Amino acid sequence: MHIDKQSPIPIYYQIMEQLKSQIKNGELQPDAPLPSEREYSEQFGISRMTVRQALSNLVNEGFLYRQKGRGTFVSRPKMEQTLQGLTSFTEDMKSRGMVPSSKLVDYELIDSTAELAGILDCEHPSKIHKVIRVRLANDIPMAIEASYIPFDMAGELHDSHFQTSIYEHIEQYNSSPISHAKQELEPSAATQEEAKLLEIKKGAPVLLIKRTTYLQSGIAFEHVKSIYRGDRYTFVHYMDRLK
Repeated sequence: MHIDKQSPIPIYYQIMEQLKSQIKNGELQPDAPLPSEREYSEQFGISRMTVRQALSNLVNEGFLYRQKGRGTFVSRPKMEQTLQGLTSFTEDMKSRGMVPSSKLVDYELIDSTAELAGILDCEHPSKIHKVIRVRLANDIPMAIEASYIPFDMAGELHDSHFQTSIYEHIEQYNSSPISHAKQELEPSAATQEEAKLLEIKKGAPVLLIKRTTYLQSGIAFEHVKSIYRGDRYTFVHYMDRLK
């Protein structure tokens, strides 16, 4: 890595761009440890504060991560999730060659709120499955999902349903394939509880996704609120050429 102190480009930015390049071209492998702030400072004859600014920015952008008492390491590449097409988390992770799993955080059969009944177009009051799970890939927490499913659309749910894809059960129970979904995304910051479940720092960037999913018959069977780790996931949308 070369630092040009005469350049109008700030030194911290030079460090950032060169580390990004080393990560992207494979020179720095995932989970590889980086030199300490002191080592970088002595190597280039710059202040530790400048080094800290560069590394902190890369941590915030998801290129690096820190472990208390151990140092700074290269993050694993973010997984891309296309906004076109509809797959379950389980199907998505399997398609990437990863092992999906789920950890049940909470389950209860609740009475519908007026808001949920309106979203799911079901009677009010009616019984709703509330399922909160942490979704993992290769044992790494990726997302927290809070699903709300009308009892009439799923019947009884058991432990086995929570460990795999509920979508498969829904399709079999209703003898109808899943068709489409309406989805909203917005940036957010992890709360203390979300950070604990996702094994990230409180306030770390996350993606909040609200999705209502429908069967081919046009009936809504699920409303889900998901919190995705910003350092592990990025969402992309491919568009046809404008005419």
